[in-house]
Amino acid sequence: MSATKAVLMAGGFGTRIQPLTHSIPKPMLPVMNVPMMENVLKQLKGAGIDEVVILLYYKPEVITNHFKDGSDWGVKLHYVLPDADYGTAGAVGFAREYLDTTFMIVSGDLVTDFNFAEILEHHRQRQSKLTITLTSVENPLQFGVVIVNEEGKIEKFLEKPSWGEVFSDTINTGIYVIEPEILDFIPKGEPFDFAKDLFPLLMQKGIDLMGYTAQGYWRDVGNPDSYREVHRDIFSHEVKFEIPGKRIDYPEGTLYLQGKVEIDPSVEILETVVLGDGVTIGKKCRLHNVTIGDRVTIGEKTRLRNSVLWHDIEMGKECFFDNAVICNDNRIGDMVTAKAGVILAEGCRVGKLAVFDQDVTVWPDKEIEPAAIVSNNVVWGTKYKNAIFREGIISGKANIEIGCEMSCKIAEAFASLLPTGSTIAIGRDFEDSSRMLKRAFDGGILATGVNILDLQEIPPSVLRFNIQHDEKLVGGAYFRKSLQDPSSVEIILYNEEGLRLDNATAKSLEKNYFKESFRKVDYKGMGSLDDSEERHTEACRRYKERIEELIDHRIIRGEEFKVAIDLMFGITKDIFPQILSETQIENILLNAYYDRLKMDMISHYIKMSKQELSKIIPALEFQMGALIYPHGQRLTLVADDGGVFDRVDALIAVLRLMEMDAAASGKTYRVFLPSWAPDMMDGDFRHLEIARGRYQDFKRNDYARFDLLATVDGNFAFTEFASHRDAIYATLKIMELLSRHRIALSQIEKEIKSFFYQRCKIPCPQSKKGKMMRKFLEYAKGKRHSSLDGVKIWEAENDWVLMIPDQYSEDLNLYIQAQDQEEGMKIHDKYRELIRQWMQE
Repeated sequence: MSATKAVLMAGGFGTRIQPLTHSIPKPMLPVMNVPMMENVLKQLKGAGIDEVVILLYYKPEVITNHFKDGSDWGVKLHYVLPDADYGTAGAVGFAREYLDTTFMIVSGDLVTDFNFAEILEHHRQRQSKLTITLTSVENPLQFGVVIVNEEGKIEKFLEKPSWGEVFSDTINTGIYVIEPEILDFIPKGEPFDFAKDLFPLLMQKGIDLMGYTAQGYWRDVGNPDSYREVHRDIFSHEVKFEIPGKRIDYPEGTLYLQGKVEIDPSVEILETVVLGDGVTIGKKCRLHNVTIGDRVTIGEKTRLRNSVLWHDIEMGKECFFDNAVICNDNRIGDMVTAKAGVILAEGCRVGKLAVFDQDVTVWPDKEIEPAAIVSNNVVWGTKYKNAIFREGIISGKANIEIGCEMSCKIAEAFASLLPTGSTIAIGRDFEDSSRMLKRAFDGGILATGVNILDLQEIPPSVLRFNIQHDEKLVGGAYFRKSLQDPSSVEIILYNEEGLRLDNATAKSLEKNYFKESFRKVDYKGMGSLDDSEERHTEACRRYKERIEELIDHRIIRGEEFKVAIDLMFGITKDIFPQILSETQIENILLNAYYDRLKMDMISHYIKMSKQELSKIIPALEFQMGALIYPHGQRLTLVADDGGVFDRVDALIAVLRLMEMDAAASGKTYRVFLPSWAPDMMDGDFRHLEIARGRYQDFKRNDYARFDLLATVDGNFAFTEFASHRDAIYATLKIMELLSRHRIALSQIEKEIKSFFYQRCKIPCPQSKKGKMMRKFLEYAKGKRHSSLDGVKIWEAENDWVLMIPDQYSEDLNLYIQAQDQEEGMKIHDKYRELIRQWMQE
């Protein structure tokens, strides 16, 4: 390995460049069909650096899956994922174990043709402890302005000045060369920034900061405009950039082929055109300074200029796009026009003859109607979105897709369905965005003459419990951060039973919303708001008392049951510890505090928590562990031997406990599962009646017919307590059943028979979903099958496949159960091939 290493900074959220970073981190944005960070990595290798540390944060798996161990690029990679946001210098300090020699720091989200070898050589010649690479720019306001003396020593440094503070056009590029002893000045586990903290500290200590003014091109790709400008600069040869692919010269341009393509001889190639693998270009198309990714089809007579197309795109005939960025998985109809710039984020559907005005941005998964004239950015709350609910939840980017105006309008649409003078309960999590949107929602509710009981920061299960058990409440609403996307917020509306709105009510709300058909009352009839602390305390007290009435905690204590629970920085951090304390159940609580930064990386911490619990429980000889997800509705079980239950085994374990309890009491328990849940284990339960189907539109009476409702992802609703899923009650109920029947989770785990169960998604255009249903039904003739929910076909007595078209995305959901892995994969491969054939017919 070389004497010099490198650190690639790749942890930013890419907020300013949204929606391009909807599903990929900013360093992985393609430039000429190659991720930006890959180009930087190649430059580091060209400078003789063959060991690189990559600092991750946002969507780390996208980066690690692409680069793996780095061997494809001739480098050794180390991945470091800080457990919080420690700032630029603090994050580098987090990787200090790998930095035992001179190292270069480079951002993964820039495009430059600087000679890294010359920067390193300058650092060595000056025997510098820290060298900052400098360059001159026309507008220095977004960067750190620097003045150096004749010897190259930095005399003055100011981070992101105003024009009144600008004293130079020389700026800090964020490319540093550092000696390892400088790491001693970076505190461990504390936020610490290079420009704001480290550089002033070093200057105060008398350590010289050296500057090196590099010659060449440098651009920080921080927003959509700079992303387009980078491509424009490459097309116009303002930057030395090696475009990958086979070069073919045309009379008026150059074509770079990066794979197998189908291009008609009549296609015009002007200046620079880059085509990825699996590209098809129709007759008489005109391509002028365009880069096109993999698996893209362009219809005949389409004209593209100064545009960037990513992967898996279908574009119709006779379209015209100029200065466009079109992200993955877009479907664009015939004769669509965007003459002056457009950004189409991922998963959009654009109807034929649609026209985009200048510089319109369309956010992910939007549908533009045929012949629409799109003059504004398309986000939630516009006429271009035909529905606002998805699986009973309203979700979108906080303050972008869902802003205060939209929140207020949702409230007015919702409250207009409720009687004047009625009352709803509202709650939220700890997020600032939740608080902001809830306050806007309050105004809309009050304006329609409906009262609000504001329970403030409270678990959704506690809110729903109070709605269900308080006859004065006719509904409710909850605001929370999305666990899938930390920049998104979710709004959930409930009926008088504490259940999510059924489809009919949701459609009525949407009708009010889109038509702006809101009830207005005069100032005398406006609603009132009660946000007293007493009401919050009373709601929590009522919830806790009911739990203590139903859970026999004396049995749990009598068996000296010990449990370790990870609350995952979530909303249950206050109420669950109180319940455990009041019931005197011996416990250890982990992560029983709120941490916004850790919530931003919750998928990472879920994995860490499972590993930690699996070690702690057997080491302390505890009977059980539970991981309570941040919203307090889902849980993961950990056995006494440290085994972490997967989603199917956890369901079977709970059913097994219910079976034991029913047998001991001489009862029969009724259980409801979704239609796609496995049924291989049903024959083992003689005292359970298990029904399957759809419960999207269940009413209270429907729920009352069952003792347990469960999914296949850690959600359990014991209806003796409430009709909704609740991880707190479910955890205590499982503890009670284990104690009562004196059985260990590890024993249950050993008794669970192994079988194959899998869910997968297969892409399917909306227009072909009906055809797929018909094809499945035709194929099912003569076989045992069901069409209760989708189409279910039995291949053997217990082996089946269930196909349900996805209601919201262009996919088919395929659920497969089989005796073993081999048979399951046979069914999977068989039906995947059938679907492929049916698609082509």
